[in-house]
Amino acid sequence: MAILKYRKYYYIFSGILTVFGVGGLLLWGLNFGIDFTGGSLLEVEFKESRPANDEIQDSLKELDLGEIILQQTGERGLILRLREIDEPTHQAILEKLGQDNVESKRFDSVGPAIGKELQQKAQQALMFVLAAILIYIAWAFRRVAKPVSSVRYGIIAIITLFHDVLITVGIFSIIAHFFNLEVGLPFVAAILTVLGYSVNDTIVIFDRTRENLTRHGGDFEEVVEKSLKETIVRSLNISFAAFLVLPAIYVFGGETIRYFILTLIIGIAIGTYSSIFIASPMLVSLHRKKFFFGI
Repeated sequence: MAILKYRKYYYIFSGILTVFGVGGLLLWGLNFGIDFTGGSLLEVEFKESRPANDEIQDSLKELDLGEIILQQTGERGLILRLREIDEPTHQAILEKLGQDNVESKRFDSVGPAIGKELQQKAQQALMFVLAAILIYIAWAFRRVAKPVSSVRYGIIAIITLFHDVLITVGIFSIIAHFFNLEVGLPFVAAILTVLGYSVNDTIVIFDRTRENLTRHGGDFEEVVEKSLKETIVRSLNISFAAFLVLPAIYVFGGETIRYFILTLIIGIAIGTYSSIFIASPMLVSLHRKKFFFGI
């Protein structure tokens, strides 16, 4: 089966996904959690029946906590998001909820200054990873000069990664809008994991292309097609193995890592697709069209 022959359809599909993701980001953006904005998060579980949200809000009015966002989890669980509070206030909330009927499962409090610093460091980490990947690929493929230079391999890998991150973040923003999810440090960790997974898959295919060029030579498009066919089963099998595990962790792993796993599921699916149907076809398109000012 020819893969590269239909590359324009892969580009169109990726374009649709990208527009879909960017549209979600422009419409709703990302709902940053307390890791980035500051505030407190309290997760509790009621031993008996869980009161209605209105009852909980009324019981906490005396504490003057400002806006409280309530999110029900499971049959008896509840997550409260509110301004930064101290430990005595935490205990006062538990008392108002009914000390004998509620168990505190999690309590996190982050100041606004720390939240801002974490947001900046998360952005710096993403930029550092992308720059390191570009430098590494350019160095690893330094002996490949024809017909596509090593720098071009690196540029295509970075474009593919931007493609993966943009679509993953965009889809997550849409899901987060409708299910009231927040973006925290686990989301950043998931994005970095997706970057590593995607670039590893891309490099495997690129490396096979380099080997076939060195050993056999020939028409560049035919070499890339041959390399794709030799590695596609491996890529799909690895992704399939991941998808056997991730849904189980999502269902049984608990609330704290659920959205980390959801991001991984989305990102790995997009990363697998882009490694096979975007990165290598772009090598051929770049070779034919001379993109990037002849780099």
